[in-house]
Amino acid sequence: MHKKITIVLVDDHAVVRAGVRRLLEQELMFEVIGEADSGETGYQRFGELNPDVMIMDLSMPGMGGLEAIRRILMRYEKAKILVLSMHEDLSFANQALKLGAKGYLIKNTLGDDLVKSIHVVSQGEIFLSNEIAKKIAVSSIEGEVDPIHDLSAREFEIFRLLAEGLDIDGIGKTLNVSSKTISNYQTTIKQKLNINTPIELIRLAIKAGVIKD
Repeated sequence: MHKKITIVLVDDHAVVRAGVRRLLEQELMFEVIGEADSGETGYQRFGELNPDVMIMDLSMPGMGGLEAIRRILMRYEKAKILVLSMHEDLSFANQALKLGAKGYLIKNTLGDDLVKSIHVVSQGEIFLSNEIAKKIAVSSIEGEVDPIHDLSAREFEIFRLLAEGLDIDGIGKTLNVSSKTISNYQTTIKQKLNINTPIELIRLAIKAGVIKD
C-alpha cells in the first residue's frame, strides 16, 4: 500500500479550511494532519508536523502567506508549498514562485485541479492553474515589465501592508522587525517603483491587483 500524502492547511477562514478538507478526505491517498489560521501558526505547524505538502493562503491578518513561505523555506528548504489564493494577479503568483512555492491555484477553480496539484507538488514539481499559466505565458511573450516583480519577497510584503494602510510601527510589529528597518525598506520600495507619495503607492497596488479598489 502506498504511503499517504500528508497535508497541512493554512487559511484564516475556517469555512475554507473545512471545504478543502472535505475535498481532500474523499481521496484515499491524502491525509490532512493539521490546520493553521495564520502565517505565524502555519510556520509553527510546519516545524511540528513536517507535512509532505502545505497548502497556503496568501491574504491573512498579521503575517501573510508570502512571509510565511519565505520563513518556512529559509528553515526547511525542501518544504513543498502549494498556494491556494483568491488572487488571480501575476504579482502574487510571481512572488510566491520566486520564493520557492511549488504550485499556485486559484480558489474559484478547485475540483480536479486540487487533487492533481497535490500529487504533482508532492513530487517536487511545479503546478500552476490554467489562468496563471496563461498570464505568465502572455506576459513573457509581450515582454511586459512589471516593476513590482523586481521587489524582493520582504519588500513586496511591506508594499502590500503599506497599501492596506498600516503605518511603519504596525508593519514592524506584524513582521517582528524594527521600525527603522521598515522605514529603510519603504525608501527602497519607493525608489524601485519610482513613487513618492502614499497615494501613488495605493494607485499602483490597486492597478497591480495587490489590493482591491
